[in-house]
Amino acid sequence: MDCNRCDEPAVMHAAYSGAHLCEGHFVESVETRVRRRVRRDDLVSGDATPEAPQTWLIGLSGGKDSVVLTQILHETFAEDPRIELVCLTIHEGIEGYRDKSLEACLDLTDDLDIPHEVLEYDEEFGVRMDDVVEDDPENMAACAYCGVFRRDLLSGYATDIDADLLLTGHNLDDEAQTALMNFLEGDVAQIAKHFDASLGPLSERRESEHFVPRAKPLRDVPEKEVALYAHLRDLPAHITECPHSSEAYRGEIQQLLYGLEENHPGTRHSILAGYEELAGIVAERYDDSEDGAELRSCRECGSTTTREICRKCALLEALV
Repeated sequence: MDCNRCDEPAVMHAAYSGAHLCEGHFVESVETRVRRRVRRDDLVSGDATPEAPQTWLIGLSGGKDSVVLTQILHETFAEDPRIELVCLTIHEGIEGYRDKSLEACLDLTDDLDIPHEVLEYDEEFGVRMDDVVEDDPENMAACAYCGVFRRDLLSGYATDIDADLLLTGHNLDDEAQTALMNFLEGDVAQIAKHFDASLGPLSERRESEHFVPRAKPLRDVPEKEVALYAHLRDLPAHITECPHSSEAYRGEIQQLLYGLEENHPGTRHSILAGYEELAGIVAERYDDSEDGAELRSCRECGSTTTREICRKCALLEALV
C-alpha cells in the first residue's frame, strides 16, 4: 500500500483516521500532533522572552515515550531562546533495569546537549525499590510505592530549579487507560485531581503557589506510533518492561482498550475527549464543594499535602 500523500510505500496504517503514511509523512504526522498540542495547551507563556526564558523540566526515563518527547521538543525549540529544556532521570534502585535505561538517557541528552540531572531513591530516601518490593510493609503493588516516590522527586526538583512546566511522556493509550480506570472505579476525586494537575487551563494552573504545572504534549499519539517513531528515528530508547511492574488492573484495562480500538477505531480518542470535558465539570464542582481538603505543609518534609504527614513520608516511615 502506498502513502496517501505521496507514492512512497506506507510504513503504517492508522485505522482511526484511515491514513496510510510513508516513513517521512508518518514522522511529520507525529511531530505535528505534538507541536499542535503545545499550541493548544498554550504551553509557551506570553511572558517568555529571550531575557527571561521559560524552564521546561522533562521527566526522562529512557523509555520510548520520554525519549520521543525530548527529541521532538528539542527540535521544536532548539532555535527558540524563550524555552530552556532540562531533563531529570530518576534511578529507583532496580538491579539490571534502570542502569540500561540511564545509558539511553545519557546518550540522548549528550547528543542533544540538554542539561540532565539524575536523582536516586537510595540517596534521596535511603531506600531501593528492590528492597521495598521485598519488604512491602503496606501490602501494595510495587508501582504504588514507586509512583509516590517518583512524583515527589519530580515535583521537588521542578520546584528547586524554579521550572515553569513539568512535562511527562504520557501517550494516548496511557491517558485513555487512566480515564477509563478512574471512571470504572467511580473515583470522582481522582478525576478532578487529574484535570487540575495536567488537563485544566494552564493559565489557572500557572497561578498556583503550590505546584509546578504539568503538561503531556504526547497525549494525542497512540503508544504503537510512539514506538514506531522511536524506531524510525533510531532513537536510544530502552524498551523493556520494569521487572516489578504489577499493575494487574491497568493491564486488564489495556487489553480491553486494545479490543475496543481494533473493533471500533477511534475509541481511545473518544474516551480522552469525553473524559477531559467531563473532568472539567467535575473539577469545577469539586473546587466549589466542602469536600475539598485544605492544603498544608507536611510536618516531616515540608512538602504540600492535604494530610499531617504526606504520603511519601508515611511510606518511608513504614519502610524503616
